[in-house]
Amino acid sequence: MNSANSKCPLRWIATAHRGVISAVAAAMLAVTAPTVLFAEDLPDLGESARADLSPQIERQVGESIMNDIRLNEPTYVDDAEISDYLNHLGGRLVAASPDPGGSFYFFAIRDSSVNAFAMFGGFVGVNTGTILTAQTESELAGVLAHEISHVTQNHLARQISKEKQNSVASMISMAVGILAARSNSQVAGAAIASAQAGAVQAQLAYSRDFEREADRFGYLALEKAGFDVRGMAAFFQRLQMAGRVYENSAPIYLRSHPLTVERISDMQNRAQNAPYRQVVDSVDFQLVRAKLRAQQGTQRDAITEFETQIAERKYSSALAAHYGLARAYLRAKDLAGAQRELDAVKALSKIPTTGSPLIYGLAGEIRAAAGDLPGALAAYRDGLQRYPAAHSLIYACAETQFLLRQYDAALRFIDQELQRYPSDFKLYELQAKNYAGQDKRLQQHRSLAEFYALQGQLGQAIEQLLIAQRAGDGNFYEQSVVDARLRELRRQQDDEKKRRN
Repeated sequence: MNSANSKCPLRWIATAHRGVISAVAAAMLAVTAPTVLFAEDLPDLGESARADLSPQIERQVGESIMNDIRLNEPTYVDDAEISDYLNHLGGRLVAASPDPGGSFYFFAIRDSSVNAFAMFGGFVGVNTGTILTAQTESELAGVLAHEISHVTQNHLARQISKEKQNSVASMISMAVGILAARSNSQVAGAAIASAQAGAVQAQLAYSRDFEREADRFGYLALEKAGFDVRGMAAFFQRLQMAGRVYENSAPIYLRSHPLTVERISDMQNRAQNAPYRQVVDSVDFQLVRAKLRAQQGTQRDAITEFETQIAERKYSSALAAHYGLARAYLRAKDLAGAQRELDAVKALSKIPTTGSPLIYGLAGEIRAAAGDLPGALAAYRDGLQRYPAAHSLIYACAETQFLLRQYDAALRFIDQELQRYPSDFKLYELQAKNYAGQDKRLQQHRSLAEFYALQGQLGQAIEQLLIAQRAGDGNFYEQSVVDARLRELRRQQDDEKKRRN
């Protein structure tokens, strides 16, 4: 990671990058009057905040910001394996939360600092430094459970509505400033300047009441989901000790989620009264951490780290150590070394419970790097037999079919997956590539239109449909579908313009 990124993660927030504030404000103005007054007292479950910020509004706001992160934030981790893992882990916790049917999405930010933050609409960001700092999966689950509870208890909406605002725009500016400060308090200046500076500064950290509430609900979710409840207190206590040792550079998580002795004591007391439960970390937790470590430093540094771990037997998981070394070798284009370590991984994962989609993904990547695309495709297909919901394997399978020019098979496969995941914009991108391989221009640009529309880029989506209209290679039915979709997106675009004016 370069120094600019490490000093300024999520720069899109601080600079209101490419009009995100206006986009978010437009989403809220769709159902909110331009002038809103809020009560000073916070109700137990945020009823007054909900009156002004409905779940639909919050989701629109969250989607707008999330789309901008994906498009413009260089530290956003666009890695389907890591995303799959975080969303599987988060999904277990959401299912055990007070809102088990809630819509959440978990994503990673490549930053070595310890931080995690919850945004409007159930979008939860986690720094890679947090994943690597957690010593057990229960510790990482404790962080996610805490952030999930901030969402289910409507803390961001309640926090913003605590201050009397003159307009929705200023409220959105405050939200953007708060989120910026939670990423890095040094970069929030531009966003704070666009709102009421004093109000934003007062809101940079959740209140103690909110933190205690998130602790309580997070603890319950952690326990119900089957994790070690001691993990939450252990992780927060270690952060607090680090903050004391490095007083001038305390973890960002401490600045945005202020810890107190009372809070840690409360979590420890709850854990002491709970029955003992031995929880084994999942294989995916160990492999994701090894993958992240293999990406750090120079290629030689990564190889040396894992070689030393294996030689000295200083690891928590032999499987993960060999997997990490295989990843490091693959990064250095030492395919023989990568294959040798993959063989060791496979030997250690003979027991079914120690399998993982990440192992099949690595096998496919090594085959692809060696120029053996049929072998790579076979590895991905084998993985999908055992892990049919692994998006990383779904994307890799479709991409490899494209490279093999198996366009018909790829399109049948993608259509099948779109039945399960109709909002997956990456599948539409893969669909467009395979249509392009068949020289079906109308279908190619129709798929690209959905790819852009699902990311909130209506202008680009409309442009693709206009190209599709002019393609001249579609039948009457296909042309009619394009025309109807174009009218729909234009109406949506007009509605957004009206809201902004």
